[in-house]
Amino acid sequence: MKSFSLHDTFLIKKFKKIGLHRDPEPRNYFEIIFIEDGKGKHYINEFIVTYEKGDIFLVAPEDKHHFEIEEETTFCYFQFTELLFSSKMNLPDRSYWLHRIERIIHHPNLLPGDIIKEKYDRKLIWHIHDVINQEYISEKEFFKHNISNMVSTTLSIIARNITRDFQPVKEIPNKDVPTTIDQILSYIRQHVYETDLMKVSSLASHFNMTNSAISLYFKKKTGESIHHYILMYKLHLIKYRLKNTDFTVSEIAYQLGFTDESHLTRIFKKYNDMTPKQYKNKVLLENNNPLGV
Repeated sequence: MKSFSLHDTFLIKKFKKIGLHRDPEPRNYFEIIFIEDGKGKHYINEFIVTYEKGDIFLVAPEDKHHFEIEEETTFCYFQFTELLFSSKMNLPDRSYWLHRIERIIHHPNLLPGDIIKEKYDRKLIWHIHDVINQEYISEKEFFKHNISNMVSTTLSIIARNITRDFQPVKEIPNKDVPTTIDQILSYIRQHVYETDLMKVSSLASHFNMTNSAISLYFKKKTGESIHHYILMYKLHLIKYRLKNTDFTVSEIAYQLGFTDESHLTRIFKKYNDMTPKQYKNKVLLENNNPLGV
């Protein structure tokens, strides 16, 4: 079996650029981009945002982006796949970390731009950036483990900045304020791992509606039932985990509230015409070198 190499899962690229900078596509890795100096515009998907010294961007594999540089810019890229957090690195709670990164990537209100809003968090992440660079260059004992933990910490800080912006002031919605479909979808995505909270009766209670009222409202707004939406979202997360982690099918089944591996396999095959293991093997064949180096 191929031995684990940090360079298969984590790279640091630091460079200066003027004019236009565009990443190769397609990518199967994440990027945390630090703007060490310079300014310009960042085009990401259909959005255009300005950037300046000190900004930090998180770019997911599916994002299409490039920079139009107005003043010579020094970029520092942390490029990594989720294999950085595999069991080989012995991260204490990979499942917890995965909840955080999925919440970032699939957050329904996530907008592009500088992702850090709190002054303290920005200072902390830039300090972590400096230490990761030092560990990466020195390659001293335990440096791989240290880097994986520090990148995980960075993503947790990013997650709390993103979710803080969109948390409601009150946990329970005000009865006098009409519930919107975005609120329901966001709540489902946030709590999809908690099976009891995904019951129609629990959702209805949280949003101060009857079972029939929330079911009819959801169907009218989305064109599908609550149960079907939750199932499709779980299947989306299952594909994501099969593609990007080393969790077994049995572990994924437990994490997402399926009875057992056979239950997950039956549902997955019904909607994808292949078993989870066949899907994972297909992905592995298509992507032997995730960073393209």
